[in-house]
Amino acid sequence: MLPRLTIEDVRPRTPGGLPAKAVVGERVPVSATIYRDGHDILAARVRWRPVGTKDWQTSQLHLVEPGLDVWVGALIVDTTGENEFQVEAWTDRFATWRHDAEIKASVGDPELEVVLEEGALLLDRLAMRVEKRMRQSVTTAAAGLRDRSRSVDERLNAGLDQHVAGIVSSVSDTTDLTRTKSSALWVDRPRARVGAWYEMFPRSEGGLDAASKRLPDIAAMGFDVVYLPPIHPIGQTFRKGRNNTIGAASDDPGSPWAIGSAEGGHLAVAPELGTIDDFDAFVDRAHANGLEVALDYALQCSPDHPWVHEHPEWFNHRADGSIAYAENPPKKYQDIYPINFWPDKDGDRKALWEACKAIFDHWINHGVLIFRVDNPHTKPFAFWEWVIRAVREEHPDVVFLAEAFTRPRVMSKLAEIGFSQSYTYFAWRVAKWELEEYLNELAHGPMVDWFRPNFWPNTPDILSGPLRNGPPSAFRLRLLLAATMSPSYGIYSGYELCENEPASDTNEEYLHSEKYEIKSRDWDREDSLTPFISLVNDIRHRHEALSELRTLAFHAVDSDDLIAYSKRSGDGSDVILCVVNLDPNGWHEATLWVDVAQLGIEPGSSFDVYDEMTGVTYTWTGDRQYIRLDPTIVPGHVFHVRTQ
Repeated sequence: MLPRLTIEDVRPRTPGGLPAKAVVGERVPVSATIYRDGHDILAARVRWRPVGTKDWQTSQLHLVEPGLDVWVGALIVDTTGENEFQVEAWTDRFATWRHDAEIKASVGDPELEVVLEEGALLLDRLAMRVEKRMRQSVTTAAAGLRDRSRSVDERLNAGLDQHVAGIVSSVSDTTDLTRTKSSALWVDRPRARVGAWYEMFPRSEGGLDAASKRLPDIAAMGFDVVYLPPIHPIGQTFRKGRNNTIGAASDDPGSPWAIGSAEGGHLAVAPELGTIDDFDAFVDRAHANGLEVALDYALQCSPDHPWVHEHPEWFNHRADGSIAYAENPPKKYQDIYPINFWPDKDGDRKALWEACKAIFDHWINHGVLIFRVDNPHTKPFAFWEWVIRAVREEHPDVVFLAEAFTRPRVMSKLAEIGFSQSYTYFAWRVAKWELEEYLNELAHGPMVDWFRPNFWPNTPDILSGPLRNGPPSAFRLRLLLAATMSPSYGIYSGYELCENEPASDTNEEYLHSEKYEIKSRDWDREDSLTPFISLVNDIRHRHEALSELRTLAFHAVDSDDLIAYSKRSGDGSDVILCVVNLDPNGWHEATLWVDVAQLGIEPGSSFDVYDEMTGVTYTWTGDRQYIRLDPTIVPGHVFHVRTQ
């Protein structure tokens, strides 16, 4: 039999019923469609708890669209790991009584005395279920309804008291209480949602020990995570030379993603980088500087990897018996063997999957709690669902970043099955309309419940958009966009030096790519963007609003070369308004129409905006403002909105 009340369209949710995502302390919006027959007033709330515990926390939901029966609220979880939540609703008989009593009193209903007694009886029942410290207010209201020494209006006012209504509003009525089944919610630590990443190749610094000496400078720029490409031994067979050429010279270091040699595989450190003790020291120094270390997790092997000889059943074989190397036509990767994650024998599959999990276990034991996963879209979803869950059962604080520049549905599914963060299409979203469309999809579409973006203006594989042969202003504006639009963003080292030479007109990779050679850089160059990057990251750390995605709102600007957007902190106390020039080659002026409601400003009132980029304060009145931005001076405004 159907329940008296209907609860539908509960969010957050994922398409396949897998856990939605949250982080500790995050205000997670909850919504549902709730209705029943008739005209009685309803009440609803969300309740949640860690899986396996007894006590629930609760928060009320509020009707925001009466005509569509849409209720909204929020939950804030304080425990990492598996949580569950439910939405429950009931007929609010006291609220219904209050509504009906007001109407009957206004028309002089002759049976008002009965109405007053009905209200008193409702309060009698509710008083037994409210908190003891609040019970007296409820019983006093019930007595007031029955006090015939007072006028009818006075007695009615006792029952209509707003304070009393608030006390009893959270008391559910078990008569028709309706509750949804539990929905899953995976709760991460905050780093899964917010962070600034810096990618570096230790070999270009002279190894792990020398690279550790750069950590204070990376921390001083305001980064939270230092990410290392694979640090494992590199194969000799079919080793790639400079610019991905076939046939390496004797001094070519090879690609770090061609993992494995006689010195070991995924559990070993390349001898030219140092030892496992050097890696441990690198991690310790990073932690001492307030940085976390993210390590590349690339499930592929060079022809020299120990697995190739010990477990040939873990690889795909061609008709001539040889192992198939990786291809992405027309590209060929002769130095890499992809792994066959579904061998013919189930025992071989289980052994392979356990060996892959052991890689995570090994590096977790050496202080790594963040993994950037290489090309996860080329491995089975079932494997990722299994291994991520298996790792999290023992280490719920581990963060997984999916490096998957592939089809939207595949990227979405990887996030749904457990990846904490995901690379995005940001590198290719350049025009104003593209950015607005994409950000609205990420911030306000259904994926916001499970897909967390990480914006990278560049990677060792990607030099695109205005960065290709671009001026320093292009690097500044793209970093400002990434750092203020997304709670998580990252750059690949060399960005601060505006490295901008593409391999060709059609190839997005760098000429003289660091993937195939050791780069020597002068980090102390006077034209370095280090001061600019440090400023932007400092602004991020000081403003909670920039940690949000769901509160992103775009504002109208009458120029396609300027884009404006705002963010608010979860409690609305911190508000940031950004205006950025998207043209790295010229200044532009335009009229900005500020949506003052999004900023929490009363229409027509005056308010101050402090530009965090320049230190200048402006006083604005109304919604129409003049903007002029020269990207050679500053690519954008980051206004801290202050109400007067």
